[in-house]
Amino acid sequence: MKSTIWAGRLATASVAACLMLGTAARAEDTLRCAPGETYVMNVMVSGHPYWVPVYQGFKQAAAAFGCETVFSGTPDYDITKQIASFDQDLVKQPAGVLLHPMQSDPFIEPINRAIDSGIDVVTFAADSPLSKRTAYVTSDNLAEAKFAAEEIVKQVGDSAEYAVLENPGQSNHDLRVTALIQYMEQHYPKMKLVGRQATNQDSTAAYRATAAILQANPKLAAIWIPEAGSAEGAVTAILEAKADVLVMHADITPATLEQIKAGNIHMALNPNQGIQGYMGFMAVFLAAHADGFDPFNDYKVSGYNPMQIPFIDNGFAVITKANADSFDLNAYMQGRDPG
Repeated sequence: MKSTIWAGRLATASVAACLMLGTAARAEDTLRCAPGETYVMNVMVSGHPYWVPVYQGFKQAAAAFGCETVFSGTPDYDITKQIASFDQDLVKQPAGVLLHPMQSDPFIEPINRAIDSGIDVVTFAADSPLSKRTAYVTSDNLAEAKFAAEEIVKQVGDSAEYAVLENPGQSNHDLRVTALIQYMEQHYPKMKLVGRQATNQDSTAAYRATAAILQANPKLAAIWIPEAGSAEGAVTAILEAKADVLVMHADITPATLEQIKAGNIHMALNPNQGIQGYMGFMAVFLAAHADGFDPFNDYKVSGYNPMQIPFIDNGFAVITKANADSFDLNAYMQGRDPG
């Protein structure tokens, strides 16, 4: 009798093991790329150094799943040219695209067209929230703005003059500026906004705008800039005027990193670019492989991709003179394949 019981137990265990192995094998199959399966990262101003660590993270994640990657976009700051490059990517039928849309609304139709054709799209760093994109990966721009505002007040006091440069139309840059201004108005009403100029990531335009703001406002104490390109021009104007102005900006370039090391820029708030690219790949890969899991919702009758992630926060780093060496792009890229 005992032998019969043990035999039954062994048989049951064997069936369970087979079921588990079968399930594991099927799950493993869904989390691997088919031969030649390719994912694209598309950006504007493709030569900007910001994209380099992002694409490195994107490639590292892709390699873990046996996938191919392509870096794409336009070298120009031109929405029409970026959309054209995106359309060219779609012709090659990639499995998915990690997209940094220069502007939100013009990309609604191209993103929706890609999704409807079976090519998944995830946005990063800037968004197109009214499109059908399945996920958005970025740093928390509201948190960045709050941090910047508090740091400015900590350094120059709560009754000083400040200015902002901006890049209207790019969602993350807009939020970094408007949120800081609103935060100042709400928490530090004695802080006076004396200059607000659109420089659109153009260092020359930023140089001229900052020089004009300084001439009109000799008591200017601080300036907040939502990206690094304009910060390059702004700090040059401040140094030439020999003005004592605290400079803070988002993102980082090799040029602004050197200014931080020299003490000419107080600090930069930099999205964790490698995490942004890594999680961006994960989001678009999972969207393309959504049949690998069965969530508890109505996706089967609604007909939408169940892999919807409204927001992934990749976090941000605070770059100062003390830790600037950790953000040396040349050192990071030593021994790495840039392609």
